[in-house]
Amino acid sequence: MTLWRSLKGLVGEPSIFEKGAPGRVGVALPELDFEPAADLGIPESLCRNEDAGLPEVTEFESLRHYTRLSQLNASIDTMMYPLGSCTMKYNPRSCEKAARIGSFAYGHPLEPTAFHQANLRVMLELGDWLAKITGLDAVTLQPAAGAQGELCGLMMIRAALEARGDARRKVIVPDSAHGTNPATSALNGYEVLSIKTGPEGYVRADAVREVMGPDVAAIMITNPNTLGIFEREIEEICQIVHEGGGFVYMDGANLNALLGVAQPGRFGIDVMHINLHKTFSTPHGGGGPGAGPVACVQELEPFLPSPVVVGTSEAPRFDFDRPQSIGKLRSFHGNFGMLIRAHCYISEHGAEGLKQVGRDAILSANYLRARLKDQYNVAYEADSMHEVVFDDTLQKERGVTTLDLAKRLIDFGFHPPTVYFPLIVPGALMAEPTETEPLEELNRFVVAMRALDQETKEHPEDLKDAPRTAPSRRFDEALAARQPRLRYYPPESN
Repeated sequence: MTLWRSLKGLVGEPSIFEKGAPGRVGVALPELDFEPAADLGIPESLCRNEDAGLPEVTEFESLRHYTRLSQLNASIDTMMYPLGSCTMKYNPRSCEKAARIGSFAYGHPLEPTAFHQANLRVMLELGDWLAKITGLDAVTLQPAAGAQGELCGLMMIRAALEARGDARRKVIVPDSAHGTNPATSALNGYEVLSIKTGPEGYVRADAVREVMGPDVAAIMITNPNTLGIFEREIEEICQIVHEGGGFVYMDGANLNALLGVAQPGRFGIDVMHINLHKTFSTPHGGGGPGAGPVACVQELEPFLPSPVVVGTSEAPRFDFDRPQSIGKLRSFHGNFGMLIRAHCYISEHGAEGLKQVGRDAILSANYLRARLKDQYNVAYEADSMHEVVFDDTLQKERGVTTLDLAKRLIDFGFHPPTVYFPLIVPGALMAEPTETEPLEELNRFVVAMRALDQETKEHPEDLKDAPRTAPSRRFDEALAARQPRLRYYPPESN
């Protein structure tokens, strides 16, 4: 079966190559009065000698095609999106509108500082607010995502240790941390020391004490961790690492649960990243754009990426004179549109509103836990924070796996939770309802999950070909991963 026929059968919408007709166009352009290759100095080897084979369609044919495809998307605007560890919550339209204000949307970073004082003020205020929220001393807004924030934080730690004359070689990473943590350590040239999570679902201080030594540069710890559980011994862990001369990096991907409730700086955290695209509700998914500011203690402040915004609200400016800086992480000053959205989100909520966000996120996760614990095995007994991890232990006895449950849930109008993560929970189903879902929607999700469990008892075989009502049926995911089909095959080919 050719690719275009496969797509038509899967989504009920022909490919763009099947639309239109030869000579049909959606634009009107004048004839060229010069030879592009000769007049522009383009090498002959780079010139196309045959037709590009692009679809020939009118504007409205193209518009209708892509609008129909967009209507097949799962999105937070159309359904609950309970992806654990991703915090897929509603993006307020007021924040979207603020990001489209002309001076914000069209300002250019190469303009003189005097021309974008409002932009600098937003950055200065956002950095100050993030410092207060985390209980840390200084912030950079440069990193474009959480993973780049991790890279930034560990580069700062490495630079600080080298400035001491004590670079060290190892980083401690618990098995309940995010998967990017060991990758970040390796990118910085460190050997990873993995330690196991305790039976209660959090890292035990004794486990850290056993591996802490003079060659350990840092520990990278996620709190709350990927099990949705608060690291109860975090203060003692920080003390052990500090006494050994190391730094504590906290993965702040799950900061949503701590807003207004706890400040990582008061635990003893030295540096952390903040996922604006998760905690402060800027657009999320599809690979970005994201934003991963990094907050740190005063000792690490000299090593922040250059430049940083300094001054007052009345006269903000960039400071480039930073001799110990790790340098620039990306062009200009970060994904500025995301910074505007986060600034708007924080200013709209205020201190009390952010506290309510954190508390409601925790309440929602524990509500799901309480309503579903009789149907689905809960991986760990400790109370949940912002997310709850179930597994397929009970359903597997009936021949149904986590993947079967996830695919069938689509037929009930819900995007599946995160599956098979964290890796330390076999058959994991990790749900994060967030604070933006009302009680009625949480109850709809509970009813759907209970109905799934009932199906596994009565008709387990029916889950094997789910989803049945979605635009696309179940794919052979293993085959797709190993033999991806990336070429376009025109209709006349086989």
